[in-house]
Amino acid sequence: MNHQVGLIGIGLVGTALAEKLLASGWQVVGYDIDPAKCRHLEELGGTAASGPADVARQCRHILLSLMTTSIVREVVEGPGGLLEAAPPPAYIIDTTTGDPEESAALAKRLGDRNVRYLDSTISGSSREIRQRQGLFMVGGRKEDFDACRPLLEALTDRMVYAGPSGSGAKSKLTVNLILGLNRLALAEGLVFAEQLGLEPRAALELLKQSYAYSRIMEGKGDKMVDNDFRTDARLSQHRKDVALVLEYADQLGLDLPLTVTHLKVLDSAIAAGDGDLDNAAVIREIRRRTGRRQ
Repeated sequence: MNHQVGLIGIGLVGTALAEKLLASGWQVVGYDIDPAKCRHLEELGGTAASGPADVARQCRHILLSLMTTSIVREVVEGPGGLLEAAPPPAYIIDTTTGDPEESAALAKRLGDRNVRYLDSTISGSSREIRQRQGLFMVGGRKEDFDACRPLLEALTDRMVYAGPSGSGAKSKLTVNLILGLNRLALAEGLVFAEQLGLEPRAALELLKQSYAYSRIMEGKGDKMVDNDFRTDARLSQHRKDVALVLEYADQLGLDLPLTVTHLKVLDSAIAAGDGDLDNAAVIREIRRRTGRRQ
């Protein structure tokens, strides 16, 4: 594997991925529809391309960090997409939290063209990625996972082969269901403690020592207590994931009452203008609801 890699999508996660790759000696050729993000990549030491096909002409291995599976399809198969390069890229490693069935179908179509596709979702925010603590959950052929291991090792100390195509996406939705509920429970608990008259920082430290502990307290607890909602992972992005979880639950005939409530809370937070804040800002919605009851 040469040390040149393509990157499509230079948002919060994409920027963190670029920083880790550049720090590890990789040459990053990237593209984003926002010219400012392309300029930022060049400031970091990468090279901006004119579009997805231009990235594919220069790189055999390409990382995707996009919002939805539909955007992934457009970037890969649409006009000016990756498949317009001749030859097309050898490997596409997709970190997008997408639709598992559509990811598996895309992997099949790409495989027919001798392009290997890995749905390589990440559990962890841009901050965890910068700390090499993002968990990469990879679906696809095991031999393709092994072939791309050197690239993944430049990004993380934590990776799991999840199974065949679509398994990375399925794993991410499962993780995010529980992760989001843990974050919401922490927000409720801290607001409850505040209303009882407990000092918030002391309450958080107590929770960390109790059987109520979850790892979400390490990253998001401080942000909630300090009212620091600078974005590591957007609240609106998590809302998209929760909605996708419920779509699959409906298909499977599952009733997920806590997740249904979670989506309503997120929708209220977004309606109040918090969508672009860090997802720890869900505590603001709990506080607003407390205020409405007083």
